[in-house]
Amino acid sequence: MDYNKRFSKALDKVRAEGRYREFADIERKCGRFPQAKRFANDGKTCEIKVWCSNDYLGMGQHPVVLEAMHDALERVGAGSGGTRNIAGTTHYHVRLEAELADLHNKDAALIFTSGYVANDASLSTMVKLLSTKDQPCIIFSDAKNHASMIEGIRHGNGPKFIWKHNDLDDLERMLKDTDIDAPKIIAFESVYSMDGDIAPIGKICDLAKKYNAITYLDEVHAVGMYGKRGGGVAERDGVMDRVDIIQGTLAKGFGLQGGYIAASPEIVDAIRSHASGFIFTTSIAPVVIAGALASISYLKTSNKERELQKLRSSQLKDQLTAAGIPVLENPSHIVPVMVNDAVLCKQLTDALLDRFGIYVQPINYPTVPVGTERIRFTPGPQHSEEDMVYLVDAMRTLWAEMKLEKAA
Repeated sequence: MDYNKRFSKALDKVRAEGRYREFADIERKCGRFPQAKRFANDGKTCEIKVWCSNDYLGMGQHPVVLEAMHDALERVGAGSGGTRNIAGTTHYHVRLEAELADLHNKDAALIFTSGYVANDASLSTMVKLLSTKDQPCIIFSDAKNHASMIEGIRHGNGPKFIWKHNDLDDLERMLKDTDIDAPKIIAFESVYSMDGDIAPIGKICDLAKKYNAITYLDEVHAVGMYGKRGGGVAERDGVMDRVDIIQGTLAKGFGLQGGYIAASPEIVDAIRSHASGFIFTTSIAPVVIAGALASISYLKTSNKERELQKLRSSQLKDQLTAAGIPVLENPSHIVPVMVNDAVLCKQLTDALLDRFGIYVQPINYPTVPVGTERIRFTPGPQHSEEDMVYLVDAMRTLWAEMKLEKAA
């Protein structure tokens, strides 16, 4: 058997569908974000502006964060030294878990190596622990949940129901049809990062209480970004105490790396003691944890980054819409521009990068359904008004050249 030929055939299929992904080789400029250097295949370099980073507030460049990381490096060195069970629980990890529990008004928290691992390990473990031979735990999952949530649910190997996105009537219809005494988890997100819409968290919690379920809320695109202290949409809406498990990331609004859950001590300890995705992996380096500690602590008291980011997002949506560019309307910080064709989407982003030094990636299947391809701008507080004018002018030029459909 020619194994390489089979792999090549699989890649040819992706290319034919227009969704083959190429990595842009970039180097962020410390202290000058969103500016970066691009390394081209011919060995040449050029300056670009990053418009698709999930470092929404630029905290990965913040002096408070960098100072904390430098200090940690001098104090304890580089790596953690092992898994959390074997030498990898440093005082930095303990402090960060306390900081996260406080952020979400919970009694405990647990750090994972990424948000993906946090979802996969936590959801799969919860389903297994709550299931019995006669009464398996049932998951109710929003139709637009993250891939990591879907994988965690699948690995739990229990029964599941997929409810229409943000459709409370559909969710209640499904809940009504299940045994009130059966263990149930309602899994959903706050900010859905591809469309930018937001879940009705309080109303979902109402249904959970009515039908004897617990709630699992993914706030990865909201922590640091919403709420008086950056606790997410649940904090902003005043319903944090009603959510049973809050899952978040350190890699977006906080600008570092890693994921976590915050919940009751019983839930956290049970997952800590049973989840293989937590037990059998080396813990995050203390240097990274120190940066996360500084970032979270800073954003608990500083709102200026959130306010400026919110302004930039609103300004960009308005300017693109005024130029006839079809922006998917939403109440969050996400700015999705609909192209609805994988090949054209890549051509557009290639031209933005090669001709205008604007870096934004095409978003296509499997991240979004076929036919809904888009580019997803994430303006931040470090983007200037001049940057936005330049971006909109470039988009207007390419939209006309490529004869793309304008907004109605």
